[in-house]
Amino acid sequence: MMKANVTAEIKFYMNRFITTSMCFSYIRAMQLIEVNNTATARDFIKVNVLINKNNPNYIRPLDNEVTDVFDPSKNKAFKYGETKRWILKDGNNKLIGRIAAFANSKYINKGTGFITGGVGFFDCINDTGASKMLFDIAKEWLQSKGAEAMDGPINFGDRDKWWGLMVEGFNNPPIYGMSFNTPYYEKLFEDYGFKNYYNQYYYAMGVKDKISDKFPERYAKFKNKPGYEARHISIKNLEKHAEEFATVYNAAWAQHGEAKEITVKDAMKLFNKMKLVIDERVIWFAYYKNEPIAMWINIPDLNEYFKHFNGKLGLIEKLRLLWMKKNNKCRIFTGVAFGVVPKYQGLGIDSFMIYEASLPIQTLNWYDKYEMGWAGDWNPKMINIYKSLGATQSRRMITFRYIFDETKHPFERHPVLEYK
Repeated sequence: MMKANVTAEIKFYMNRFITTSMCFSYIRAMQLIEVNNTATARDFIKVNVLINKNNPNYIRPLDNEVTDVFDPSKNKAFKYGETKRWILKDGNNKLIGRIAAFANSKYINKGTGFITGGVGFFDCINDTGASKMLFDIAKEWLQSKGAEAMDGPINFGDRDKWWGLMVEGFNNPPIYGMSFNTPYYEKLFEDYGFKNYYNQYYYAMGVKDKISDKFPERYAKFKNKPGYEARHISIKNLEKHAEEFATVYNAAWAQHGEAKEITVKDAMKLFNKMKLVIDERVIWFAYYKNEPIAMWINIPDLNEYFKHFNGKLGLIEKLRLLWMKKNNKCRIFTGVAFGVVPKYQGLGIDSFMIYEASLPIQTLNWYDKYEMGWAGDWNPKMINIYKSLGATQSRRMITFRYIFDETKHPFERHPVLEYK
């Protein structure tokens, strides 16, 4: 097995040498550089800033959060895969592009029967020659790992951050974790041969907007039933809530067939990481006889804080964040996770939990706007929940797929989720 991998790597770099030799005059104008040291890692971050420097809605992601994606000690995805990064410079040594490629055995593609890799953190000037060089290097490396297709732009890890290409919704700044790009990126992907694998829809609403009458009706139904209750978390009991989160998350995602699971330990790490910004008033669980059966996890939109920090989060920024939090400077909260244990799906427990939470959220002056996490077009049930709240679509992203040989594997869009 090791010998086969080594041979594939050798073939990969031989192919790059041959391609470079044949296209020497073109390569002289643009040079691909693998990210393999501190200087190139800094340049990888810098490309995103340079490409978006004239965009008034751009919010720079925290540098350390991007860097952590590529750190084996910080990203658990390295247990199941590996990644490579490249930057692209023009003939004047100016940064004009970047890309990362991901090989991850946990990235399951239901029913496809072939290995699919991923590309992400794509940035590029509006030049198809430049974007082709970036996509080509990613494709060749993924082929050396046995992949027959690549999805993108995606993350090397969970789907709550940097997943999908924005194609609608450029008029507002991105919420925390949302991919943000210039409109011409869509054409760069399509010109290379990527196709729309699925749409990702974001929905938003004003906090004081009227909720559908169905919610209080379902709320009353469960409120009068013994054993059912919904309550927000307590910051003092994070370990207990981490266990509840893992219980609901693993049960809700098991039916998706994507081998997604989270341990209590990992859930606790997540909660501890968010502890600085957690607002316990917008994180809710529903229970039956004290057993967690549903969750609605929200946080303040961290970009409302981070837009002031220029990618940094040192001591000064943390102190400033605490001051802004205390003075209610963040007026948007965002959805992070939502799930109902399969046994209780379709009964209205989600409406019961959300309406219970809405009573204080809508009455008190905590937030002005609610931005919901994305729902794929393959998950119509989730989209219907958003619509039933009275929310309207605020943005659309696309996760693209590029199949290397469609005569071998014809392109098919993501299958619609079937609930058990």
